[in-house]
Amino acid sequence: MTVHSTARRRLPASPPPRRWLPLLIAVLLVGVLAACGASSSDDGGGEGLCAPPGLSSASAAPTNLATSAQAPDKFTTDTVTPLDQIDTSDLGLIKPGTIIVGTLGDAPPSICVDSHRQYTGMDNEILRAMAAKLGLKVEFVGTEFSGLLAQVAGKRFDVGSSSITTTEERRQTVDFTNGYDFGYFALAGPVDGKVKTFDDLNAGTRIGVVQGTVQDEFVMNELHLDPVKFPDYATAYANLKSGQIDAWVAPSQQAEGTVQAADGIAVLENTFSLNNFVGYAVSKNDPKLTEALNSALDAVIADGTWSKIYQEWAPRELPAGWKPGSRAAPVPDLPDFKKIAEENAGRAPQAQVTQPKSTLSQLGDTFFNGEAFTKAMPELVKTGLPNTLKIAVTSGIIGTVLGMLLAVAGISRTRWLRWPARVYTDVFRGLPAVVVILMVGLGFGPVVQNLTGGNPFWLGSIALGLLAAAYIGEIFRSGIQSVEPGQMEASRALGFSYRSSMSLVVIPQGVRRVLPALMNQFIVLIKDSSLIYFLGLTVAQRDLFAVGKDFNAGSGNLTPLLAAGLLYLILTVPLTHLVNYIDKRLRTGKA
Repeated sequence: MTVHSTARRRLPASPPPRRWLPLLIAVLLVGVLAACGASSSDDGGGEGLCAPPGLSSASAAPTNLATSAQAPDKFTTDTVTPLDQIDTSDLGLIKPGTIIVGTLGDAPPSICVDSHRQYTGMDNEILRAMAAKLGLKVEFVGTEFSGLLAQVAGKRFDVGSSSITTTEERRQTVDFTNGYDFGYFALAGPVDGKVKTFDDLNAGTRIGVVQGTVQDEFVMNELHLDPVKFPDYATAYANLKSGQIDAWVAPSQQAEGTVQAADGIAVLENTFSLNNFVGYAVSKNDPKLTEALNSALDAVIADGTWSKIYQEWAPRELPAGWKPGSRAAPVPDLPDFKKIAEENAGRAPQAQVTQPKSTLSQLGDTFFNGEAFTKAMPELVKTGLPNTLKIAVTSGIIGTVLGMLLAVAGISRTRWLRWPARVYTDVFRGLPAVVVILMVGLGFGPVVQNLTGGNPFWLGSIALGLLAAAYIGEIFRSGIQSVEPGQMEASRALGFSYRSSMSLVVIPQGVRRVLPALMNQFIVLIKDSSLIYFLGLTVAQRDLFAVGKDFNAGSGNLTPLLAAGLLYLILTVPLTHLVNYIDKRLRTGKA
């Protein structure tokens, strides 16, 4: 008895399970103070990469342009309907009087989000001016390019704005307006290599492209060659430098900014097709909207608005034989970009030789930039954090309720309940989360649009809840089946029915045993909330990762993503310790 009492007196001497609380409070205070301190300094800040560069960035047309790729333009309309004959009430818009636009926020200067949290860039500013000509409002919604055309075709958006090159394959899914911009393809390779022009490419050449891009389609469909596909531009260029590929086909602007003469790599040749201009994507079911946008595009070209926006955002020489708008649109009045580019080159200050930074210094500038952190934190706390919690909690409740029903059905003695539960669990555990989100969001979105108001939170939360239910159901089932059979036998011996025994005796014990696993699943939901971005989010609806990604695109620095990661840690680490504490209390009781 004495030993037992001594042991009980010594128990409080062990580290208390709540010592992480002061640390958590300190971290939260640091984040909030940083957010408050940055809110005033950000008002006068610049736009970062998402700013119109102006005539100082003017460039001439490439001199090494391949002429063999000049395909005739067979899609530009000869004329357009006069604006005064457009009935804007009969355009089939999702929201009357407003054009819902799906766009991206990470490709300045064409499409981006500025420091005032507004979608802008040349593409979106031209579209905003076109809508004003029609007397319509514009509402921009962020999404991923991989799902943009499908979302336009499925009427999630009225228009897709993302520097979309109008290829033959894409025209099978959506319609396009007349062109408002153009783009070159660049062929990069070793200066002393065997490839010098596009004509040198053959079946024995290892041609690098970024998967899913227009360059990928160009190599496969126009050149009829099998390229080596990479996930991003940096990986493709690294393989080119190391000699793993013979050539790289990339967007001209991307190639010019990446290729370094010191690497022995150069842009060997550029190509351009009149047939593949850049236009806005519209559903095939909305020919009147396409017609109205073409009319508005000609109008902003005629009054000089297009020229003004073009000079601000992408001042470069137009390629020979191409102009924006219909064939009847006037030729834009533009300055001599080639002359301006030569003058800018002559006035450019001589580059100063600087010592290369150390690895630690580069790491600090990339991930631990204080200015980028303080600029991003207010928006992360104000917008990203509440939206992440809203999605996670909603999908968590749906998944828990449905998961418990699946668990009970899975152990039922009736096969008509047991088999459907098994099929549901196998299907949803086997499908990728993105596929389920797109299927639910794009499949049921148009049906329940009047109920949801076009807000993807509800459908996205339902999709995540359906996915979580498959895992939570298995967690509950394993917990329930781990309860000793004697518990059921004892409760039945006391006169309880099977249903009462399960609900009052077996299930409560099973749930207690799986609390850590349930919390792990909820943590996964917190992180998976970022996948709803594929359904399209306005700036006010973006979660932690999306907000961090916007700031990363605007500044070119990865610190905002690290700040978002810190908030994810603040959400998930305390939850883990909390459930461990609750589990220990349930098992041992009070001292």
